[in-house]
Amino acid sequence: MAGPHPATATIRRAVRAALEEVSPGDVVLVACSGGADSSALAAATAFEAPKLGVRAGVVVVDHGLQTGSDSIARRVADWCRTLGFDLVHITPVRVVQDGHGLEAAARDARYEALDVAADRYGAALVLLGHTLDDQAEQVLLGLVRGAGARSLSGMPQTRGRFRRPLLGVTKRQCRQLLADEELEWWDDPMNEDTAYARVRARYGLADLERALGPGVAQALARTATQLREDADFLDALADDAVTALGPGPWAVDDLLALARPVRTRVWRRLVVAAGAPAGQVSTRHTDACDALLTRWHGQGPVSLPGPLTATRSDGRVSITRPSPVE
Repeated sequence: MAGPHPATATIRRAVRAALEEVSPGDVVLVACSGGADSSALAAATAFEAPKLGVRAGVVVVDHGLQTGSDSIARRVADWCRTLGFDLVHITPVRVVQDGHGLEAAARDARYEALDVAADRYGAALVLLGHTLDDQAEQVLLGLVRGAGARSLSGMPQTRGRFRRPLLGVTKRQCRQLLADEELEWWDDPMNEDTAYARVRARYGLADLERALGPGVAQALARTATQLREDADFLDALADDAVTALGPGPWAVDDLLALARPVRTRVWRRLVVAAGAPAGQVSTRHTDACDALLTRWHGQGPVSLPGPLTATRSDGRVSITRPSPVE
């Protein structure tokens, strides 16, 4: 008897490796939108989880961004039940842009909903359907934006209870699994809307593949893996440096003793620890703080998110919240 298609076998092995992290009886949730990638993830999980004694469930997040999204969510949930999932949870969310763009706002709402669902069901893991292609797009966007090593390292396979088993799997392989198993999926029209940067990156990646030959996506994904190791190492050095520096104000000489790749990370940690929203601290802010050390000519305070200010005085730098103007 012939075995499954190689793509199906590859995806099942990747999912099995994630499920083997937990114990029999544990709950693992799959985030499923009904798209090809998350549907392939759900199908592979439905196949592998019973063999390991893992109770697998599905969370369908309804972002409410399209007319009839609630009907689509119910249809996806019903489809997941046909795969054998008895724990299927639909969670509607309210996407508030809050100045950070629709994609970012939808992502934040989605992860918050997945966390709530995981707490509700006591899930040991939540599986996400990001693929190698998604990773390559993430790196490409980072390159275009001139991002640093942390951004170029892409999405981690593991973060807290979240897992991305398919980061070594292509979208083509996901569709092949669904075709092999004669399963349907839903194509979100927003995935073709070039108003979104990620969609433009997808088209750009396809253009690069045509111009440079196949393998661009795989190369970008490998770059992400290599840079993640470097970024993790530098982050660990920065954490140690912050601990050694202690509470401010901090001596200029102590900060200058740090290598710049470590020092820029230290600045970010010090600014966030002082009360700045992490998502608002940019390279522009950390470079301005660093100029208090490397290009010092008696300049005034550096304005930072929070609002905060970084100030140099008497050979020391402090980060404080400015006093309100009376």
